Amino acid sequence: MVKQRVLSGVQPTGNLHLGNYLGAIRNWVEAQEQYDNYFCVVDLHAITVPHDPAVLADNSYAIAALYLACGIDLTHSTIFIQSHVRAHTELTWLLNCITPLNWLERMIQFKEKAVKQGENVSVGLLDYPVLMAADILLYDADLVPVGEDQKQHIELTRDLVIRVNDQFGTGENSVLKLPKPLIRKDGARVMSLSDGTKKMSKSDPSELSRISLLDPPEAIAKKIKRCKTDPIKGLEFDNPDRPECHNLLSLYQLLSGQSREAVAAECAEMGWGQFKPLLTETAIAALEPIQAKYGEIMGDRTALETILREGRQKAEASAEAVLARVKTALGFSTPL
Repeated sequence: MVKQRVLSGVQPTGNLHLGNYLGAIRNWVEAQEQYDNYFCVVDLHAITVPHDPAVLADNSYAIAALYLACGIDLTHSTIFIQSHVRAHTELTWLLNCITPLNWLERMIQFKEKAVKQGENVSVGLLDYPVLMAADILLYDADLVPVGEDQKQHIELTRDLVIRVNDQFGTGENSVLKLPKPLIRKDGARVMSLSDGTKKMSKSDPSELSRISLLDPPEAIAKKIKRCKTDPIKGLEFDNPDRPECHNLLSLYQLLSGQSREAVAAECAEMGWGQFKPLLTETAIAALEPIQAKYGEIMGDRTALETILREGRQKAEASAEAVLARVKTALGFSTPL
């Protein structure tokens, strides 16, 4: 039986944090044997906002190493860097010429980020969802693991597939495969340590808002000690008036591997002075093997480069086939 194909990726902008790990990468790892997986480092997306060119390449390799350190298995998965496969940018242009402008202007994330950037907002930020669509469609992906905040972009991808197939498909021969979002509830939205109503983010200016996967134990302890809480004794899930309490309990549940019921019973009578050291100890223990494996992988750059080169070659085979299919459907001539 042919496995369904999954495509996902993370931007190389800063170190990955617990939100990236618990909300995405750990889910990839747990389900990877069920699928044919393509996991890329989406460095082209990283330049839609101001970036530091001096660290972009190193960050891209670091993210790939963290994929492996978190448990991505090359038996089931292909890892590559997005910009190494040129078909991503070429298919994006072709899709740009088919995408109505108003489809992009209604994207919620664009509106939110455009407000922050003001006059510095780029065409690339507006066009981000079309590049994301190209990422997905180049690999004939069946499923795309996303959080609720990215679901609108998958809907746009599906709209583009329908548009292309209707306008350029012939009979029963579709040009592009229609993907579906793969949304998992547990850990889908890990919230900030400084504001339980906002998602944990690499773009937050405060380092205290997130625990990075490579944070040393003393940094983890400091961040948890200073994280926002409330004055109420006794900890509980799902109280809308206690978002930080819910978030920290959820982190403990996910990092400890316990059920929600077990955590609720264990922590029901705890105060923050008792709970924070427990969460600190659990977080340090959960991240220690990832950090050790990351150190090993980064210590052998040649082996990492070999993995990424082989990943690029495999990714290119799929991407070039899909790109050729689209160009033929749109009427382009065959290279001589």
